[in-house]
Amino acid sequence: MPDYAVFIENIKKKTGIDLSLYKEAQMKRRLTSLYEKKGYRNFKDYFDAIHNDKELLEEFLDRMTINVSEFYRNAQRWDVLEKKIFPKLLAQNKKLKIWSAACSTGEEPYSLAMVLATHVPIRDISILATDLDLGVIERAKVGLYPDRALKEVPAPIVKKYFVNEGQYYQVNDEIKRTVSFKQQNLLNDRYDTGFDLIVCRNVMIYFTEEAKDQIYMNFSKSMKPGGILFVGSTEQIFNPAKYGLESEDTFFYRKV
Repeated sequence: MPDYAVFIENIKKKTGIDLSLYKEAQMKRRLTSLYEKKGYRNFKDYFDAIHNDKELLEEFLDRMTINVSEFYRNAQRWDVLEKKIFPKLLAQNKKLKIWSAACSTGEEPYSLAMVLATHVPIRDISILATDLDLGVIERAKVGLYPDRALKEVPAPIVKKYFVNEGQYYQVNDEIKRTVSFKQQNLLNDRYDTGFDLIVCRNVMIYFTEEAKDQIYMNFSKSMKPGGILFVGSTEQIFNPAKYGLESEDTFFYRKV
């Protein structure tokens, strides 16, 4: 059995994470670069090291999750969310159940809270935010970001919800209290149900078609009828009906 296939099998036994559901070329390239930097010659040596060293294991988990995020990423879509999607959802239900899946370092769920706060009092906002990587969840809870992460955020929002600390910006406590963070593996763990809005952006591109199918099906089951799935700008769903969804707007899909 090839070196990488054995590595996949061992990682699944050790962590429960199935690397075969990620696109092989991308994942293999990322991990080869990592083990070579650490001075290992192959996947076998690298797994033996991970198996015996907690820090190396955590670094591996951090590297295999993709943490590229910023506030209001693709600002036009957030405009659609604020002006079209939220008003429609709030007409059905005044207290929305929202999930930011694969939330990375927290920019996305905090952005959701800031946008929703234009419609409802902040005390009525509650957002679940999940990610596979415990390291990024801890950073998200701190809520401190470099100024480049805020480049798409309208100036009045920056003034209202952030505290400037030199080259960094701290999300204020009022917004931080709206988000609950927890660890979740989208490919293995149970999904909660009854969501009005699920946001999962810029992560599906790393999964195989089979894994995407499974996740989209699970998202659909997790939403209320009329609920909305908001995806990334490279992740258009070409056959939404397969998952019981229909297009609501570009990159927004409604559960039928």
